Amino acid sequence: MQTDKITPFQFLVLVIFFTIGSSILYIPSTLTTAVKQDAWLAAIIGNLLGLLVVWFFTTISLWFPKLTYTEVNEKIFGKLIGKLISILFVLMAFLYASALIAQSSIFLITQMYPETPITFINLLMVLIVILAVRLGIQTIARSAEIFLYFFFLLFMILVVSISPQIQFDNLEPFFQAHITSILNSSFKVTAVSSINAIVLFMIFPSFVSDIKKCRKNFYIGTLIGGAVIITITMLCIFVLGSNTTEHQVYPSYTLAKVINVGDFITRIEGLMALLWTLALFFKVTLYFYTGVLALSKLLNIKEYRVLTFPAGAIILVFSIIIFPNILYQYKFDEEIAIAITFVIGLIFPLLATIVFQLRKKKLKKDPDYAKSN
Repeated sequence: MQTDKITPFQFLVLVIFFTIGSSILYIPSTLTTAVKQDAWLAAIIGNLLGLLVVWFFTTISLWFPKLTYTEVNEKIFGKLIGKLISILFVLMAFLYASALIAQSSIFLITQMYPETPITFINLLMVLIVILAVRLGIQTIARSAEIFLYFFFLLFMILVVSISPQIQFDNLEPFFQAHITSILNSSFKVTAVSSINAIVLFMIFPSFVSDIKKCRKNFYIGTLIGGAVIITITMLCIFVLGSNTTEHQVYPSYTLAKVINVGDFITRIEGLMALLWTLALFFKVTLYFYTGVLALSKLLNIKEYRVLTFPAGAIILVFSIIIFPNILYQYKFDEEIAIAITFVIGLIFPLLATIVFQLRKKKLKKDPDYAKSN
């Protein structure tokens, strides 16, 4: 089975990209629709709640630090129930990977390549993801290390270029939204960036070289990724205003379109598209990798790579059938994805905590249990 180990910094980079994901393109619009100009506050609260979620997840994972998430499920719930929960986990990973692939193709078709068949773009993306996963988690992490510097260079160029057009008045009046609406919006940010990060526990702590440093980097990565989302959300409000941001499908992409530095640097929306593509690619890859790895554990297959092409075919079909256009994508994100995330990302871990406390005396005798707990 997989024996690769990644360094604490590599894990930090993966957490940053996973936290950002596709959020920089969609979150500003989602938040301003619900809470108008108070979207920045919802983004901050959502990021802070994400730290609490990370603490909860890491606490559970460190009970059995040598095991992956699916193996921990079987230890706590027993083989039958544990495997059933793990099957749902695999389905979630594949479904979310296909959703992100559909997001990328819909964006490219509507904004850049209107004549290109959506199936071709989906297929191309799936093949790239399969190739990355077959190369292993170390290769994925090393690639992410390289692209992280490129990502933040482009991000800083975007921020500096748009800063002359900032209008602070667009942030007023403050705190007009009801606290319930703000908290509901915050939970959406937490769900997308942190609760869905439960898939990373197929990697942490069993495939990292320094558990203590990686746990610390989990928090840092969540904060850095959250800071990017908060910054983009505030820039959209500052420059476009909450009303315009609300009615844009891709507000941050629109934000890049209005950049004008001395009538020389203009229309550099390609930077935003590239930023989003980088973050989305690594998030899709992590979903697919953890899904395939979890499936190989369930089927007791020593080499997970044999499952990459069959699993890739599954997410390709999902991306075409379940998400044929942006309306289906929006309905899934608003009505279905939150429920799936809540059940698999919160309910099951909470149940695991309860069962663990009830069976603690027996589980403490297990050779895989960390005696330092």
